[in-house]
Amino acid sequence: MSANVPGDQQRGGESRQVLTFVLGEETYGVDILRVQEIRGWSAVTKIPHAPPHVLGVLNLRGSIVPIVDLRMRFALERAEYTAITVIIVMSVVTSAGRRDFGVVVDGVSDVVDVNAAEVKPAPELGARGATDYLLGLVSIAERMVVLLDIDRLIGRDLSAIAGGEDGDAMAADAA
Repeated sequence: MSANVPGDQQRGGESRQVLTFVLGEETYGVDILRVQEIRGWSAVTKIPHAPPHVLGVLNLRGSIVPIVDLRMRFALERAEYTAITVIIVMSVVTSAGRRDFGVVVDGVSDVVDVNAAEVKPAPELGARGATDYLLGLVSIAERMVVLLDIDRLIGRDLSAIAGGEDGDAMAADAA
C-alpha cells in the first residue's frame, strides 16, 4: 500500500488521476484506479447493529456491497438525498483482502491529474486518528482537495460489518 503514500511518489514528479467529489462545501479525491462505478442514489437494505454511517448494503450484479454515507462518517450536517446524490463504488484493501464498497457523496466533480510533488502532507491536528485516513492535500483550480486513503477510511467499517472476532479486534485496534 506504500504506492498510495505521497512521499513515495515524490521522485520524478509522478502524476496520477484522482476522482474528485463534493461533500457540502469541501472537495475530496480518491485514486481513480480504485473506482469501480458511479451510480445514482438508490435505497439500501439496512443491516442491524451497523455503525450509523453504514447505511446498509446493495446487491450489485450479484455482489453484496456495503454502503457508507461519507457525510455521516465525517460528522457533517445531514443532507437530503437528491437527483445529484451518487454512490461511488470503490475497491478497498482490508486485512481480509480486496472488497468493493460504496460511498454516498453529494456529487461527483471531475477526474484530474495530480502531480505527486504538489501533494502536501496532512497537518497534525492533535486528535488521535483525525488525519489517519488522509493521503494529503493538493490545490486544484484554486480549491483545496483532500486526498483520502480509502483503505484506512473504509477498512474499519468493513471489519465492523463483517463482525466476528477478527472484525471486532480490528475495529477495536482502529478506534
